[in-house]
Amino acid sequence: MTAELVRGQNHPLPGTRLEVRVSAAQPVVAAATLSDDRRKVRGTSWVAHPGAPTLPGLEVSRQAAADHRLAVDLDALPDDAHQVNVLLALPVGVAGPAGFGAVAAPFVAVTGLDGAEIASYTLTDLSVESAVVALELYRRQDAWKVRAVGQGYAGGLAEMLTDQGLPQAQDLAATIDEAVAQGLARSVTPPPPRPADEARVRAAAQGHTTGRHPAAPQGDPAVTHPVPPAPAQPGPPAPRVAEPVRPDLVPGLRVVHE
Repeated sequence: MTAELVRGQNHPLPGTRLEVRVSAAQPVVAAATLSDDRRKVRGTSWVAHPGAPTLPGLEVSRQAAADHRLAVDLDALPDDAHQVNVLLALPVGVAGPAGFGAVAAPFVAVTGLDGAEIASYTLTDLSVESAVVALELYRRQDAWKVRAVGQGYAGGLAEMLTDQGLPQAQDLAATIDEAVAQGLARSVTPPPPRPADEARVRAAAQGHTTGRHPAAPQGDPAVTHPVPPAPAQPGPPAPRVAEPVRPDLVPGLRVVHE
């Protein structure tokens, strides 16, 4: 049975190979950081984000989306990593809301590899925050647990990464924003074909290149070809017109001129 968490509540994890699923009303950026036993991120190599989506034991989405699946293998994390922080942020530099308070509350769930939910959390009570720590998976001795966090940051990714102790927080936030912008540009749907182009494509598909007439589509009048006219029937011979007699051509005929 799924544990529906509220902010600050935790729940034990039965296994170490998991998925974190994110559902939002609009595209969001999903990222994750690793923390040591002092809850500090040691460097950019401990951050999985769209520009560098894989770490040992961790993989995130490559671009902003309304739905995400983050793969987690807790046994494959570095030995000195004691915590995985799941981060969400609104894309910057594109049209859209500036804070999570203007959109429907995102929903996150931790599941097994078979898709069965272990724990879930709905991120409510956000306002002007444009970045938020949604969940943390943390180790206590030899056991792992999940905690609902919901800590938001009005200063976005840069403020959130700074709060986690990352020295290069500003530069990394800019790198993430650039990677997200490039991903959104690549995902723009191409415009539909113009009517003239569409007709040209249809003509080619119906046999233009085969040298044969295209088959008539169902529901349309059948294609007809011109029929040559039938040959004319023979009629009675035309009357012959008598020609005048030429005396010089008739033997023995003498013409007397008076």
